[in-house]
Amino acid sequence: MPGVTRSQIERAKQVDILDYLLAHEPGNLKKTGNEYRLRDHDSLTISNGYWHWHSRGFGGKTATALNYLIKVRDMSFVDAVRHLANDAVISYAQQPRKPPPPPKKLPFTLPPRNKDNERVIAYLQSRGIDRALIDACIAAGVLYESATYHNCVFTGKNEQGKTRFGCMRGTTGDFKRDLDGSDKRYGFLLAPETPAGQGHVAVFEAPVDALSHLTMYRQGHLVWDGWRLTLSGSSLLALIHFLEQHPEVDNCHICTDNDKTGEQLTGKILALPDGDARQYFPQDYTQQQMEAVIIALLDGWKADQSGMKMAV
Repeated sequence: MPGVTRSQIERAKQVDILDYLLAHEPGNLKKTGNEYRLRDHDSLTISNGYWHWHSRGFGGKTATALNYLIKVRDMSFVDAVRHLANDAVISYAQQPRKPPPPPKKLPFTLPPRNKDNERVIAYLQSRGIDRALIDACIAAGVLYESATYHNCVFTGKNEQGKTRFGCMRGTTGDFKRDLDGSDKRYGFLLAPETPAGQGHVAVFEAPVDALSHLTMYRQGHLVWDGWRLTLSGSSLLALIHFLEQHPEVDNCHICTDNDKTGEQLTGKILALPDGDARQYFPQDYTQQQMEAVIIALLDGWKADQSGMKMAV
């Protein structure tokens, strides 16, 4: 690479983003809960060694200090590498930091609602979700669009109908997170369509997966019906609490993703005590099958939209 050596590039990649900002932009940082935000870019957050620019839909595991200088501060690759490869920065980044104090438990607060839900509806329809199902979730108060970043906000309610859990999914990019202070015993939950489904529950990793599954059922691509419950990350609290509250449920279908996280969740669910005679079934529908059906549904929806425009 002209202008910089391979050794300099490797050294630049080692610089921790938070260490860099504490050394060079300390006045631009503000602590919010368990993460940091930039004062001049309020939608950019830093946590767990990575940064995410929510308004631009960029970030995650590929977001390093090097990418920060290039994407946010408009430096060239060579200038960014030279800047980060400075010995003073590296030595600062390698200094052991004092362990942070345990985070305070934050109160559960829902983000402000947008004046409408148009972006959420458009996003979910682009994922092949049934429009009537989207409208039903909005009417039930378990889905809405946030005002600031226009995220999908999915909620979970307790036995008294009070909202106690929330998670967000960006309508652009891959942003996902649970709301601070959420009670993980209450996940996003969809009720059975028929009385025959009262004794069954399917478990998903994300609300969009549960909505996709119910869409497939409503379109006649699946015959299985029952409760559809979303977990919070790797926690099984929502499933355990649900089963305690619904002793009539004796079949649990595990519909996690076909990846390492999904396999780990499946193993944890299968390890739950079965003394209550409940049966746990790993997913019957592969991720590829579900995606193929959703793509077909989406193509049909796009065709309908095109027909409507031509008719006008």
